[in-house]
Amino acid sequence: MNDVDLIAQIRCGNKNACRILVENNKNLVWHMVLRMVNQPEDAEDICQDIFLSVFRNIGNFRGDSKLSSWIGSIAYHVCIDFLRKKGKEKMIFSGNPVVDDKKGSPVNMTAENIDRSRLKAVVHDLIDRLPVSYRTVITLYHLEDCSYREIAAITGMPEGTVKSYISRAREMIREQVVRLIPDIRPVLFEI
Repeated sequence: MNDVDLIAQIRCGNKNACRILVENNKNLVWHMVLRMVNQPEDAEDICQDIFLSVFRNIGNFRGDSKLSSWIGSIAYHVCIDFLRKKGKEKMIFSGNPVVDDKKGSPVNMTAENIDRSRLKAVVHDLIDRLPVSYRTVITLYHLEDCSYREIAAITGMPEGTVKSYISRAREMIREQVVRLIPDIRPVLFEI
């Protein structure tokens, strides 16, 4: 079912169409909320608020963008409002992102002793420590496979700003990975 048909069915009160809309967009909303708010204990409530807002405002969807971009825009603005109210914007790279899970002490990582899953966990932790705008665009681009245009529609940022933020976020992450694992520099720059 395409977006136009789905919205028409929702407007007619079709509960199955509502379920389909949620099912099709739950990963996008969940990823955005977790990355932006960075508070798992609040994430479920925020996601519910987002979908309630979507259904309350479904009549305002004009079809200028993809339905998922419109829903992403609602999610973005609900998260921004939440962060403003709670004052929960995190500072960049605060604390030590790499600790031994059992001892709580820093892990000595080298390019030789880090496996792919641990490196992935480190990168995700570093993403969580980015400022909210960088976290958001990186999440949308790399986890949700959104285009620059879609991210611009979701966030209200110009496309050039989106490209710039993605580039800056990647560089910040790269710098921190090299700081944490100094001997990985030759491997990173071979790619």
